[in-house]
Amino acid sequence: MRFLERERTTLAKLLPDLDPALRETPLMDLERPGSPGITLFRDSGGPGLLVPGSHQGRGATAVDALRVQRAIGSRSPSLAVGTTMHHFSMATLVGLGDLGDSMAWTLIEGVAESGCIIASGFAEGRSGAGILDPTMTATPDGDGVRLNGVKRPCSLARSMDLLTASVLVPREDGEGEELAVALVPADSEGMTVSSFWSSAFLAGAESEQVTLTDVRVPPELLLRTSAPAGQRLDELQTAGLIWFQVLMTGSYLGAASALVERVLLNDRVPEHDRVRLYVETEAAATMVEAVARRVDDGDLGEATLTQSLCARYAAQDTIARVVPRAVELLGGLNFMTSDEVGHLAACANGLALHPPSRSRMTGPLAAYMADGPLTLA
Repeated sequence: MRFLERERTTLAKLLPDLDPALRETPLMDLERPGSPGITLFRDSGGPGLLVPGSHQGRGATAVDALRVQRAIGSRSPSLAVGTTMHHFSMATLVGLGDLGDSMAWTLIEGVAESGCIIASGFAEGRSGAGILDPTMTATPDGDGVRLNGVKRPCSLARSMDLLTASVLVPREDGEGEELAVALVPADSEGMTVSSFWSSAFLAGAESEQVTLTDVRVPPELLLRTSAPAGQRLDELQTAGLIWFQVLMTGSYLGAASALVERVLLNDRVPEHDRVRLYVETEAAATMVEAVARRVDDGDLGEATLTQSLCARYAAQDTIARVVPRAVELLGGLNFMTSDEVGHLAACANGLALHPPSRSRMTGPLAAYMADGPLTLA
């Protein structure tokens, strides 16, 4: 198949209206603050991408979702990175549903039917923290709680309908505390969004600061995990981190692919240069897709998490090689007469900035190779 044809075919199958709309919108309009990209994503049914078809969603597999994110990233890196955080939240909620939480399925169906955008207030941005480690403080208030805390950066902050956050709440039997996932409506009294992301790159992802001040969350929006304080939800956290690595890597490979595609379509570039870029980029995508296939096979354990990290770090190396080469082959005139080439090049390198960083994971991966357990730094 042609370069990116498989990815765009998958996007057309699952969200048929999205790619044409993105293609018709100038790249720099999609990348600016106030981008129309998130609205296009919502209107196309994107919020329900990972929701099973039996629960009113699009029923995408992990391989499907990876291909969709790469296709979106080739049109708008900001939209791909921002919506990865929505999918990360949805994967966590689906995981709670699979653990037997019927209320989670009710909320998931509501998201799919209404096209709600969910921002992530989980701890995925904190080194050494599990994704469900509490990021907000919760104070009991009747049957519900009041939340206080700050999440920054928080992608989709200005377009979100709901914010997910992990909290510790009193157990219903009165025996200590347990972990819960709170869903906070964006129009809740006490929730504010303020500017945080000052860079022009990935500005369309709406990565701002979200502050919660005495925000009340009613009991019907608290998904209890039945896990005591201090006890890890290993399977759920591991699955969430795998989804995060796979979809975020696909998103940034999409940004790099946008540059590679421009080179491949330029017949003035020597064939050997075009083929080399093609091979390197496709090899990285194939590595990540292999991890996605393990997810679809139900293999969500420590070994798959390790492989997801390996694939992600290898993709970072590939991006670091192919992006400067693509810029060079496109030539100075392309760079000087348009913001697009420089913008895509800067955005594609953002993968290295997401936790867990390779430098922090060197020790844990070395210990894992020596038959120790995998820990996250």
